Amino acid sequence: MTSIWMGTVDMPHFDALQKDIKTDVLIIGGGMAGILCAYMLKEQGVDYTLVEGRRICSGITKNTTAKITVLHGLKYNHLLKKTGYERAKKYLDVNQKAVRKYQELSRNIDCDFEEKTAYVYSMDCRKKLEDETKALLRLGALAELSEPDKLPFQTAGAVGIKNQAQLHPLKFAAGIAKGLNIYENTFVKEFKDHTAVTENGRIDFQKAIFATHFPIDNKHGMYFMKLYQQRAYVIALANAADVNGMYIDEAIGGFSFRNYKNFLLIGGGSHRTGTQSEKWNKLREFSRQYYPDCDIKYTWAAQDCMSLDGIPYIGQYSKHMPHCFAATGFHKWGMTASMVSAMILADLATGQENSYSEVFSPSRSMLKPQLFVNGWKAVSNLFIPSKKRCPHMGCTLKWNETEETWDCPCHGSRFDEKGNVIDNPANGNLKI
Repeated sequence: MTSIWMGTVDMPHFDALQKDIKTDVLIIGGGMAGILCAYMLKEQGVDYTLVEGRRICSGITKNTTAKITVLHGLKYNHLLKKTGYERAKKYLDVNQKAVRKYQELSRNIDCDFEEKTAYVYSMDCRKKLEDETKALLRLGALAELSEPDKLPFQTAGAVGIKNQAQLHPLKFAAGIAKGLNIYENTFVKEFKDHTAVTENGRIDFQKAIFATHFPIDNKHGMYFMKLYQQRAYVIALANAADVNGMYIDEAIGGFSFRNYKNFLLIGGGSHRTGTQSEKWNKLREFSRQYYPDCDIKYTWAAQDCMSLDGIPYIGQYSKHMPHCFAATGFHKWGMTASMVSAMILADLATGQENSYSEVFSPSRSMLKPQLFVNGWKAVSNLFIPSKKRCPHMGCTLKWNETEETWDCPCHGSRFDEKGNVIDNPANGNLKI
């Protein structure tokens, strides 16, 4: 089970930390968000260090579908109603800046960058699309309601925005990472006030950015209540038709589409980590029905941190950790959110104001319906008798027969059959 990106790139290598060091800004996590934070800080002339427990982009980034867009489902009509015009406008504008920044940086990187129209389609409700189009136009986006003719099935229409983007995420990350101050295979096993302890060295810092997908410090920020994780699945079909854009269904359980060279990437099957699902079965059945002459060449799974309200948490880790910052809860839009995180956190970590930061503040209200769902999942799984318990917070683990992993339904940690941690927030291996 390897993503199409892993099979088509050579990633740069960096040494492991072997001594004690000091740095102004420590970045923990070498995925797309961490690498972009490092790049932005370097551009500002800031003394920074990035540490990654394994290889850069070996976690969530390698499994993205790499769609870069301001269209994150049917979000803007909802934002206008729930947060008001100003916050909805800021959310749109900063994500559009992120798209433009990818375009700018990709000019000098061979990363298969392409401008594409992004679409959100609906199978059965055109009214939702009409309302979203009106909301986007009100906010200043050049949105259009259209009738997709490249998808293999009929829809009720789609809302689209031109000049969005797609690329090869690992080729882009490899290009950005060259020349950055990075240590690989440097796992932070203990975190104190202004010191990170690794296996072979201590790092003293003034500020720290947690770009670890799921924040690893449980004592502050209540992220174990504010986040849950979902898994979703992708297949890559060889020699399938070009859909001429990037598509996602507005409905939960729908499909997403994009092309990469002569491959068609189809995603779907989202479910809470640690719960049962059809996994790749639904995608395979779909491909047999609509693309019977195309072979599946790659299959892989992605894991996403989901916030309580659909907006990422980007900013000060908590009021009790004023010198630390977090980037998490990207809600399936990790590529765009990684760039947004880097633009905001590079400012905050250097004491500058950022006009967009209030929209993404991790300290915003937690009183959302999803909070109670998360709480119930955690409590109920704590009391299920089992020998296999997650070292993160003690929840009962579920055996994932298809992927042969132990998965946590509370917070989404995953372990291989030998107990080695695959996905956090667990910060250590499972004892088997």
